[in-house]
Amino acid sequence: MSRQREKPVAELGPRQAKLEHARLEQEIAEHDKRYHQQDAPTISDADYDALKRRLLEIEARFPELATLGGVSSRVGAAPAPGFAKVRHSKPMLSLDNAFAEEDVADFLGRIRRFLNLKTTDELTIIAEPKIDGLSASLRYEHGELVRAATRGDGQEGEDVTANVKTLKYGVPHRLEGKGWPDVLEVRGEVYMTREDFLAFRAAQEELAKEREARGLSAASIRIPVNPRNAAAGSLRQLDPEVTAKRPLRFFGYSWGEVSEPFTGTLSSVREKLASWGFTLNPHVEVCHSLEDLLAYYRKISGLRASLPFDIDGVVYKVDRLDWQDRLGFISRSPRWAIAHKFPAEQAETLLENIDIQVGRTGTLTPVAKLKPVNVGGVLVSNATLHNEDEIKRKDVRIGDTVIIQRAGDVIPQVVSVVLEKRPPGAKEFQFPTKCPICGQPAEREVDAAGGEDARRRCTGGVSCPAQAMEGLRHFVSRNAFDIEGIGEKQIAAFYEWGWIREPADIFKLTKHADSLRKKEGYGETSVNNLLRAIEQRRTIGFDRFIYALGIRHVGQERARLVAIHYETPERWLEAMDAAKEREGEAWGDLNSIDKMGDVVADAIVGFCTREQSRKVIDHLLAELKEVVPPEKPVTNSAVTGKTVVFTGSLEKFTRDEAKARALSLGAKVAGSVSKKTDYVVAGPGAGSKLAEAQKLGVTVLSEDDWLKLIGG
Repeated sequence: MSRQREKPVAELGPRQAKLEHARLEQEIAEHDKRYHQQDAPTISDADYDALKRRLLEIEARFPELATLGGVSSRVGAAPAPGFAKVRHSKPMLSLDNAFAEEDVADFLGRIRRFLNLKTTDELTIIAEPKIDGLSASLRYEHGELVRAATRGDGQEGEDVTANVKTLKYGVPHRLEGKGWPDVLEVRGEVYMTREDFLAFRAAQEELAKEREARGLSAASIRIPVNPRNAAAGSLRQLDPEVTAKRPLRFFGYSWGEVSEPFTGTLSSVREKLASWGFTLNPHVEVCHSLEDLLAYYRKISGLRASLPFDIDGVVYKVDRLDWQDRLGFISRSPRWAIAHKFPAEQAETLLENIDIQVGRTGTLTPVAKLKPVNVGGVLVSNATLHNEDEIKRKDVRIGDTVIIQRAGDVIPQVVSVVLEKRPPGAKEFQFPTKCPICGQPAEREVDAAGGEDARRRCTGGVSCPAQAMEGLRHFVSRNAFDIEGIGEKQIAAFYEWGWIREPADIFKLTKHADSLRKKEGYGETSVNNLLRAIEQRRTIGFDRFIYALGIRHVGQERARLVAIHYETPERWLEAMDAAKEREGEAWGDLNSIDKMGDVVADAIVGFCTREQSRKVIDHLLAELKEVVPPEKPVTNSAVTGKTVVFTGSLEKFTRDEAKARALSLGAKVAGSVSKKTDYVVAGPGAGSKLAEAQKLGVTVLSEDDWLKLIGG
């Protein structure tokens, strides 16, 4: 682990914080990709959440790093191929997590501070178990179920209407009772009870045995590892008749678009949902204090094994809906709710070997190969070791007995070594200094502050087969070009056959069509479908185009912000050429984008101006018909598209509430004043930012001026 990572956040300087923030964002983005796109995570939920906590701690101390965009804005994964896409009328967001009692206390404290509540003001919280299933949104019009969609990436999901209509439990096809609005989106969780899961798993295992006994392949029979996997796989069946045979259920817990907005309390809305025919979680309690919440958490934790369904924690939500509206959202999650997660599960096993995997950006990642062991009902044989510093810090050696833990459906992490069981002569693991795939040097970068990156990277670039193939897999992934029919296996095969070496080659596969039809597993129909899917992607969104290139530190949100800023590839590349000297107007303009900064800007400019990668971009553009600019948020406010800076001690609203309101009206909130700033809202005690605004001639508003401008 790098020296910056180990240093307390309170001791980080601005430069160190910016560098570590960029590293953390890249690391989190990589884990998001493995979990949501590739279904192949390499760290536990607990370890992932620790990275997120560190990121948020840095953003809390350095607010200028916490502007909109970046990994904290991302939710879920892009829609799966094979389903029609559904744009959510209101985003389906995820929840922030709490792991300790102090986190829950902080949650309540933040709410009170944001709303400026007095100690005597009662704060009512609704608590319920957190179902471990698949999020879904059901849309009703005039009482009829007309559409059902998965969460997807939070903005766009998969149309699973036909599948959801086969569910026998918890989904009314027509709303019951009376008083329901003309348009109602009910959101909740599709799940499978533990009893139903065990019966379903046993049936799948029996089916696999029967096929093997008849000399047939059982590879197509998927054996789910837990109820959540079973529910997700069952709902995403392309044939609704298959879904109809699976024992799926639905718990409702919230809502999206409503033609007649709800008022009052969450408790009262839950009663309405139940009267309209929805099944809601019965294990719900109304709490009024931290002590109430923690008592509920301990109670549900004790009941966890006896509940008929899997849960991974409890959820706390503010009851008053007007307070929910005021609290609003932080990027990807609401301020008025939080998930209090259960501790990770652990087990002891033998570490038999350590493999080194090479990722898209050349990172060498050590993976522990374990003697298979059951952890929380899942048989696991791999665990992440993160990087070479972690191996040294934990003194992990091949042949050691280790403690592993998992939290959720992910590859576990190695927690510690059981030293008393270490075999004689066990040697320290020597981390390779050369790429195990291409043999090029593997180096650790050193930043300007003298800190060494925790990751060792292959310097071979796309000449390294591992990096090239990982880059191609990323290019066709769901959040990138999303080419149906090309996945990990196809990329590996096409690369081995010498048909593709860079993204543009994918669009030239037509010339290999005859040869492909002769390959095992391909026929006329499958090849035609593949070529059709490729042709459809000759028109692509500019944000997807940028994300697909695999630039370090550039995830979906940053790609979207860059695409909005430059609008076309031509303008973008011209600006990056102008910014090559890392100074001047073009460089400053790039740095003005939310969630940018020197580290990310340097990565983007470096990629775009490097001869090898520029050729990749130019070749790709030559194969595409159109790169479409992303849609900008449509609002009618007076501050849409304006850049706003808040400074001083605001009196009529808290700083957080002011920023949240500005963002909801389509404004950009910046942490510093520049000539591109449109408004500075200054409260009492405003200092250097106010002075800078006056120097640059930026419009300065009082709090009253601001409220008048935005309509109160």
